[in-house]
This record gives sequence, C-alpha cells and structure tokens, in this order.
Amino acid sequence: MSLTGEEFDALFDSFRHTAFRLEAGAVYAIDTEDEDFAAWREGRPQPERSVRTEPWLARIAVSTATEGKQWTRTRVFDDPLTEYQRYELGGLVESHACGDHTRIAWRSDVGDVGPDFWLLDADWPSAHAVVMRYDDDGQWLAAELTYDPETLAQLVAIRDHVLAVSVSLNEWMATSWSR
Repeated sequence: MSLTGEEFDALFDSFRHTAFRLEAGAVYAIDTEDEDFAAWREGRPQPERSVRTEPWLARIAVSTATEGKQWTRTRVFDDPLTEYQRYELGGLVESHACGDHTRIAWRSDVGDVGPDFWLLDADWPSAHAVVMRYDDDGQWLAAELTYDPETLAQLVAIRDHVLAVSVSLNEWMATSWSR
C-alpha cells in the first residue's frame, strides 16, 4: 500500500519498539536540503540542526528517552564517497547524537541490498516495513507499507547482513574517514 506523506510520518509515532533504516542511495534529492547543500558546497556555515530546531531529531530524542524506543540506521557509502554522502555526514553525526544509532557500511561489503527501507518493530508481532522508492537522481517517488511475512523476512535478512558488516559511526569516523 502506497502511503501519503502524512501516513508515512505517523508511522514514526506509532511504532512501539524498534525502527531500523537502510539508507543506500548515492544521493537523495530532498527539496528542504537544497539551500543547505548549496551552502555546504560553497563552504558557507550550516544552520543549527538540533532537537531545538528539527522536529525529526526531537522525535528521536524524546521517543528514545521517554518511551525506550530504539532507532538504528545503516548508511551504505560508496568508495570514494559521493559529494552528497560527504555532505550528509554532518547530519548523521547530529542524528546519532540524538539517539539514532548510526552504522556505516561500504557498498563493496554489502553488495546489492535492493531499495531503501524502514523496518519497524521487526522482531515483534506488530512488525511492518516501508519500502522506499527513489528515481535514479534520488528523488523520492513512493513509500510502500507492507506487513507481508515473506517481504519482512527478506528485509530482516538484509538488516542482519548490513549490521554484521557495518561499524558504528564513531568507529567509522575514527578509522575510515580518510580512506
């Protein structure tokens, strides 16, 4: 089932236990990032991005601290990093600081993992997923909600694989950033 933006957003308030995000795109064309990305390219200062200024970060921080929810993300990077991936690192650090446990994997280590997805409450009876669809330029096309047991099993296997070959953002920053 294809979700509207509002339906998709509501899922992040309604999951109970865990949210896992696989993010494997080389670039994402996010309209709200256009100005910030241009400023980053030009070496200009970035606006503050914190729980005070970003509702997404506040959602992660509050749900982690008050509800015990766990957020995990594995970001798949190219070697060398694309320009967008270098830009995105700042946002990953900020998300990680708010409670989104971020891990990094090299594309060469994970292979073709298919489309991006969110896996919500994967190890619970309430398990569901949202498969993300993007065009070749990283423009978001659709978010497809699924409760299908076969699809969920495939996504759990992908999650387990990328978690096994990834490292924490902190370890990656300390050991791989200059690669």
